[in-house]
Amino acid sequence: MITFKASIKKFSKGGWAFIVISKKLANQLKPDTRVSFRVKGRLDNHGIEKKALFPMGDGTFILPVNATMRKATGKSEGESLHVILEVDHTKLTLSRDLLKCLKDDPDAKKFFNSLSGSHQRYYSKWVDDAKTTTTKTKRLVICLTALSKKLNYSEMLQQYKSFEF
Repeated sequence: MITFKASIKKFSKGGWAFIVISKKLANQLKPDTRVSFRVKGRLDNHGIEKKALFPMGDGTFILPVNATMRKATGKSEGESLHVILEVDHTKLTLSRDLLKCLKDDPDAKKFFNSLSGSHQRYYSKWVDDAKTTTTKTKRLVICLTALSKKLNYSEMLQQYKSFEF
């Protein structure tokens, strides 16, 4: 577990808010790791879990600080956070509804299974984040259609962006 202070920064392009985890601190969390990994902990008094640290190529990592996290901490760009992080070993689960639908479409299932775990979770999260049954059903249909066409997640979103979700 690591504890440190960090200022919220923002990329000039795209406006993402994030905090930097130095190479030294990242090595304390997960020695010699140069790829993304999940963490849990606290930003001030706000608990976080299943959040990905992204490598910057020089041994440092960033943790995106989304709007929900900023609102919960009451902090914005330039303000300091008290950060406590540890590696999150929680196994991520996939959408039961998506997995159930994939059983009925062997081609879509085969392509889905060929995707990396992170890409499988993009599909899964998109389905499970639907607020209504109608939206969830539309998203399942779009996912299965895209997967049967061997479209990755971003290709699916591009192709079906005109659909109402």
